[in-house]
Amino acid sequence: MTNSRVNEIDLLRFLAALAVVFFHYSFRGYAADAMSAMPYPLLAPLAKYGYLGVELFFMISGFVILMTAANGSLRRFAISRFVRLYPAFWACCTATFLVTIAIGEPRFSATIGQYLVNMTMLSGFVGVPSIDGAYWSLFVEIRFYALVAIILAIGKIHHAQIFLVLWLIFSVALELQPVGMLRLFLVTDYSAFFIAGATFFLIWSKGPSVTRVGIVTISWWLATTQSISRLQGLEKHYDTSMNAFLAGGILTSFFVVMMLVALGKTGIFGRKRWLLLGSLTYPLYLLHQNIGFMVFNTLYPSINTHVVFWGTLVAALVFAYAVHYFIERPLSPPMKATLNMFADRIQQPALRSSRSAEPRR
Repeated sequence: MTNSRVNEIDLLRFLAALAVVFFHYSFRGYAADAMSAMPYPLLAPLAKYGYLGVELFFMISGFVILMTAANGSLRRFAISRFVRLYPAFWACCTATFLVTIAIGEPRFSATIGQYLVNMTMLSGFVGVPSIDGAYWSLFVEIRFYALVAIILAIGKIHHAQIFLVLWLIFSVALELQPVGMLRLFLVTDYSAFFIAGATFFLIWSKGPSVTRVGIVTISWWLATTQSISRLQGLEKHYDTSMNAFLAGGILTSFFVVMMLVALGKTGIFGRKRWLLLGSLTYPLYLLHQNIGFMVFNTLYPSINTHVVFWGTLVAALVFAYAVHYFIERPLSPPMKATLNMFADRIQQPALRSSRSAEPRR
């Protein structure tokens, strides 16, 4: 069952990305940090909650990454993540850099050195500013991948539920008594979403149990508590008011929907294929933010606001598809084959060495 495709995940990914796009385009860019000169008040009252789409991404990631890692192969996991992340990232980072050089000033700027470090996808770990602010979530994801890789390296991925329970216990403890380095290592600010998503995968693949439902319930409590506690900071930064009940309700709906997915209770949404929408999600997320703001700053107010807003959104979707079709699809298979060949070359001498070290009988 773990080889089956979960169709609803593609749809949820796209909806999460779209929520983030609306958050940036109609609220975040104009509300703070002087990123966009163009207001779009028509959607702002609801779109300002679109940042929660990233939390849904993290929950989906927990589901999908445990599914990917379930076969127990660290090598296969590492190669699949590299192939999934880097081709589109290189294309989108390059596009954002070139647009920044062309039309970014005075609000946006970038240097060659900054671009080169960004292309490693490790800029957030070495203190180099990101070419696009949306990359922050990638650095959170990479820390999650590292935790999964550690479990794979010690050969304990089949005991994932035990690790999820321990991770949740530590997350709650660190919320009550913060320890900076441990919080960073255990991704405590967003761990509840990863833990819940991974547990939903266990429910999907193995069925519900008291322990799994308990993990989801405590994760929901931790996620909503943390998210609502962050509202005050958001209100101050964006000079707006946020409704805690609405934010909590949106987060709760994520858990409800993912539970329905895990239990196979999504009806027609689970039977339909949403592969195209799913394929747009990652490049759309990487491309839309800074490029969109720069387009707004260039065209507003000389062109009608609605034309600029919706035209930029459509253009972002078109370019996201172009990245998928012209970059991801043709590059991913040969890249995967090359990495596997490289891994074989490294592995073969190690195997010969270990065999020669075995005692003769």
